[in-house]
Amino acid sequence: MMPSVPGSAQTAAAKGLVNCHSCGLLVRRAFPDGQRLYCPRCHARLHTRKPNSLSRTWALVIAAMIFYVPANLLPVTVTRYLGSTQADTIMSGVIYFMQTGSWGIAVIIFVASIVVPIAKLVVLSGLMISVQRRSSWRPRERAQLYRLTEAIGRWSMLDVFVVTVLVALVRLGYLSTIEAGPGVVYFAAVVVLTMIAAMTFDPRLIWDALEKK
Repeated sequence: MMPSVPGSAQTAAAKGLVNCHSCGLLVRRAFPDGQRLYCPRCHARLHTRKPNSLSRTWALVIAAMIFYVPANLLPVTVTRYLGSTQADTIMSGVIYFMQTGSWGIAVIIFVASIVVPIAKLVVLSGLMISVQRRSSWRPRERAQLYRLTEAIGRWSMLDVFVVTVLVALVRLGYLSTIEAGPGVVYFAAVVVLTMIAAMTFDPRLIWDALEKK
């Protein structure tokens, strides 16, 4: 069992160390506050914490929440077959695969396109609220949850890739065509915004509250 984090634990910033966001080098802060510090290895600008991390992440998460509504209400594919037209949203596509017996595909699309985006928005919101409240509850687990969220978030693009492949392959002249619907644009925006939000959030803020205990 991993030991619990003591309340007196100090962060690298408290010991005068700064981590480079670009190359990961741990640098001892040799200049007083107010002067710019650059990484000696890659020459990137160094910051004790990512500037305006919470405000930027909140803005991206809120924007992703707004785009998530039309992403699920608008069709992601428009199929034309022998003169008839059918528009499918993400959920209707999942239901179609379930009805045709393709449960594996239905589960993959449901998890990648429904569960993962919602879970990522919920987790990021929860982490930001805990940081703003300076919560010291289970910092190690929250940091691990953030890393997991950052790692799996990109798989939400699976639905966009499927639509792209279908549009490129299903071209049977006037018999059958598949076109991308407007929902794909909003869904892609949700995925990109949540990926950037995970990048702008600074998980080191989770540990800052321990120094105040």
